[in-house]
Amino acid sequence: MTRPILIPAAAATAALALLFGGAFVASHSGAASTTAAISTGQYAGAPSTGPTRLVDAWATAATDLGGPYTDKTVRNIVHTSIAGSDVRVRLSNAFGTVPVTFDAVYLGTQSSGAALVAGSNREVTFGGSDSITVPKGAEVLSDPVPVTVAAGTNLAVSVHVDGATGEVTGHPDAQQDSYYSDGDTAADPAATSYVYPTTSWFFVDGLFVDSPGACGAIVALGDSITDGYQSTPDANHRWPDYLADRLRQLPTPARTAVADEGISGNEITADGAGVSAQARLDHDVLAQPGARTVIFLEGINDIGNGVVTSAAQLISADEQIIARVHADGLRIFGGTLLPFSGAGYYSPRKETIREVLNTWIRTSGAFDGVIDFDASLRDPANPTQLLAAYDSGDHLHPNDAGYQAMANTVNLNAVRCTA
Repeated sequence: MTRPILIPAAAATAALALLFGGAFVASHSGAASTTAAISTGQYAGAPSTGPTRLVDAWATAATDLGGPYTDKTVRNIVHTSIAGSDVRVRLSNAFGTVPVTFDAVYLGTQSSGAALVAGSNREVTFGGSDSITVPKGAEVLSDPVPVTVAAGTNLAVSVHVDGATGEVTGHPDAQQDSYYSDGDTAADPAATSYVYPTTSWFFVDGLFVDSPGACGAIVALGDSITDGYQSTPDANHRWPDYLADRLRQLPTPARTAVADEGISGNEITADGAGVSAQARLDHDVLAQPGARTVIFLEGINDIGNGVVTSAAQLISADEQIIARVHADGLRIFGGTLLPFSGAGYYSPRKETIREVLNTWIRTSGAFDGVIDFDASLRDPANPTQLLAAYDSGDHLHPNDAGYQAMANTVNLNAVRCTA
């Protein structure tokens, strides 16, 4: 397969500015790590009872991308974590400022770049109609598209908007090249018209499949570490991708979907790069079809940006998230925060907050289990730093090997659903 064109950061920003007719500002930051230690928490909530059919094949966390733009088609390239059929597409105008009319939506299989596999591009309808208007702040779920998709497949969701968009809902820092064109080209399987690359996803924030062999989904809630920042573009080397790869090796009855709900720069206690983890918990986690287990890894941006000044503030926020997840009948595993010495916002005082928080995550029993990412990725000779072999170079985000190590840290028998 021919690799899609890789766009340097400056070029990607310029492409977004062209798309929106203005400036686009992205922010990066995050935290996480790896370890094989899993401890049992106090909650005995339902880990996996009864088969779940409708699950996330792919999902992302939406934010405000700016705008507006007019008469463009975006071909969003996404990667499935699990196989299934009767694909439903979710379109979001959650951060919109005006109603948005989608008058052409198509689902196909990527061949290379913006080109699609011949015969794979299918029209997506909503209540039997090929057009739907979504009020500002709302989202819609499509009719089932009668196709079967394999796990680990790149799909293309092509979306044309009739009229001006207002503020655009989508996901920046996708670590994936998507494409857009002038005019309505959603039905066209060729790449010819899609001359503009972008590293964001637009309007699409979920694909759901009927998957009788699946028994639920793991939702990864976090910041840029979970978002896969600094991983190889177009390679699907985020740690939730690697985790999905591992889960697919399990026997069919135990297969589990993975939904990546990371946002680069996100914080637990304050809005900024997206709304806070507390504010987006209901939509990004609890409302995900088939969700059974949450892996929560966040807080380094709260510490690094000075939003919190003590570990107690993060512990209190974590306890609220745990309580809400448990009230919905899900399990939640806590990930320890990765070391960040050498990162731009590091200080010894902030390091103390991280260490106190990690100690609480490991020992409090508040979570149903602990995934000790910190112990797996830190340098044994200097535990406040990432191991060089796992460091992307900014001393905050792992490289591909580090993301693989994070996924390998997760005990599959502890997090997967089993019935």
